This record gives sequence, structure tokens and C-alpha cells, in this order.
Amino acid sequence: MRPLEVRRLGVVSYDAGLELQKALVEERRAARVPDLLLLLQHPPVITLGVRGGSRSHIVATGARLAELGVEVHDTGRGGDVTYHGPGQIVGYPILDLRPDRCDVHRYVRDIEEVMIRVCADYGVEAGRIKGLSGTWVGAEKIGAVGVRISRWLTSHGFAFNVSANLSGFQLIVPCGIADRGVTSLEKATGQHVPLADVDDRIVHHFSAVFDREVMAPRTGAPYACS
Repeated sequence: MRPLEVRRLGVVSYDAGLELQKALVEERRAARVPDLLLLLQHPPVITLGVRGGSRSHIVATGARLAELGVEVHDTGRGGDVTYHGPGQIVGYPILDLRPDRCDVHRYVRDIEEVMIRVCADYGVEAGRIKGLSGTWVGAEKIGAVGVRISRWLTSHGFAFNVSANLSGFQLIVPCGIADRGVTSLEKATGQHVPLADVDDRIVHHFSAVFDREVMAPRTGAPYACS
């Protein structure tokens, strides 16, 4: 098994998270760090993928977004528009997929599988919908996927709704899909679910699906950013 370093960063601004990813991708490319999984939350923010028309899927006015303090960012990842906010675990895997996992579709399916397994741990049956990315509970999306792969190094990743305020998704057409809903783990279970526990389940299933061994935290590693 290849090693995986997990960094739990708490709440990180979107700009800071993006810059951290860019820096760590270069560190990974130079083999100065192992494969990484960053787990964090973002303050309320709408992010836009490279798919054409994603900006048109913001339904709230600029004035309304400003009133709510919701920023809008272009990202460079795949996919359409999505919303991030507290109570949603965002995962940014920075992996070298070479030599044996150089398959974009497999990578996306594997990320979905991680979230499907996490849901199962809480008694929630989740799955896929043909032709759509992400992880679904019935017709409602619980986990979104939007990735970037450059020379088989990954960045961006997934967003899993645990206790997120789902009203934030009403500001957009989530992922550009007008006829589907959005849910969270707490909504699906009807129970409070501690974020730290879900973090642990994500790490467990991610390491299993991707055949990685989680490293002990390194002393002095830069786990926080502002």
C-alpha cells in the first residue's frame, strides 16, 4: 500500500484552500510529500466549474448574495455550479494516479464509492444515477464530485453534506440539474451526526477504496491555513 497523509484543516476560506491545493500539487509532483487527503469546511461560497453555462445556474441576485455574505469563485475543476458551507465536509485528494489508476472515470466512481460507504455506515442507502456524477439518496444528491486531473495528479474532489444548511442550495441550480434535490446525512437519518465522526469514516473508506495506508501525523506538518 502507498502512504496517505490526512490533513484536517477545519474551516478554510475558499481562496486559501485553492492556493494550498496548488502548492501541494507541486509538492506532490516533486515527490516532497506523499499522497494527501485534505478534509475541511468552507464558509458560504458558490463555486463554478469549467462546464459552460455554470454561471447562469446562479439564481440569486448579486445583491442577495452580498446580503448573505456568499462569495462566488471560478475554480478550474470539472462539473457545474455548487454551494459549500459549514456542515459540509469537503475533501481534496492530492493523489498521483500513476501507474495503475490512470482512468478518470474510475477515479470519479471511486470517490462516489467512498461516500456511498459512508452513508451505509449510518444506515442510509445511497447510490449513483446513470449519466450523473455524485452520490444520491433517491433523487436527492448527498455528495457532489468535481475534480481536476493534471498529468495524473488530482486536486479538488468532493463535498459531502452532513449537517449543511440546505437552503444555501436554493441560491443555485445545483450542478445545473433542475429536477433533482439535495439532502444531507442528518436529513436522511433524522439524527445529529458529529462531523468529526464522519471525517473518520471518510478516511477509513477512502484508504480502503484507494488502497492507501494512512500515515501517522507528521510533527510540524502545516495542517492549518487561513
